[in-house]
Amino acid sequence: MKKVPFLSKFCRYLSHFFKTLLNFVTMRRLLTRVINRVLLSEPFTHAMGFEAEIHSHARRKLVVGLGNPGMDDTRHNVGMAVLGELAARLGVADRWRGDKHVSGEVIVSEVQHTRVVLLRPRLLMNINGVSVAKAAGKYGIKPEDVLLVHDELDKPLGKIAIKHGGSARGHNGVRSCVDCLQTDVMLRLRVGIGRPTGKTAVDRYVLGRFSSEEKKVLDSVLVQSVDLLLSQLSQQDSQSPSSSPAGGRQAAGKREGRERSASPAEDSAAAQS
Repeated sequence: MKKVPFLSKFCRYLSHFFKTLLNFVTMRRLLTRVINRVLLSEPFTHAMGFEAEIHSHARRKLVVGLGNPGMDDTRHNVGMAVLGELAARLGVADRWRGDKHVSGEVIVSEVQHTRVVLLRPRLLMNINGVSVAKAAGKYGIKPEDVLLVHDELDKPLGKIAIKHGGSARGHNGVRSCVDCLQTDVMLRLRVGIGRPTGKTAVDRYVLGRFSSEEKKVLDSVLVQSVDLLLSQLSQQDSQSPSSSPAGGRQAAGKREGRERSASPAEDSAAAQS
């Protein structure tokens, strides 16, 4: 007879726990959204038009390495590592400069008649979108011409994939970009980092550094990722994802089925095709 009250009390506690957890996650997302809005308010963005360096008839692209400032070599910053490798491949690695108007570091370069802006946000991952939106506004780049490079828990290290728009899939940096640009049409290069094993918490895992064995795989991943980026940036307008009609969340959702995942070797072949 005593088991019934105990079970009832346990169910109430469990229900309360999940409600509290849900409220915490909801409040955290709401707070992040408010911070995004405050940082993108008029006092912060008023100066964005003064130094528009590449407003011309040339094609323009924005490539962003999502991550946290000052946390190089961590799994969560693999997007920035890819961007660093891209800058080196383009021969412009020494041209990073701080830009307070976009809250980040930028390089303006060119890839086959396409003017390309490389961006490393100086804001925390959860509000990277503020920096992306400011840079897109300053340089006159449409959301569909923004390419986000970021870590992906759901893919093992050694796998990369191009994703055409769609949901953030739980990635806070991508979610911030969707919120600040008010659309989800951005192209993404998802770089697999795998999930933690054992009892290691996800937060601790993604903020941790790659092991020596992982670094051996990472070297190849960086090369193949840059190959794929250059392939995307070199595409003609008729072939480029940016030529697809920008339709916000609904259109991006329809395109999500075109996502393609491959090992680094397969990506290399795709980049050369």
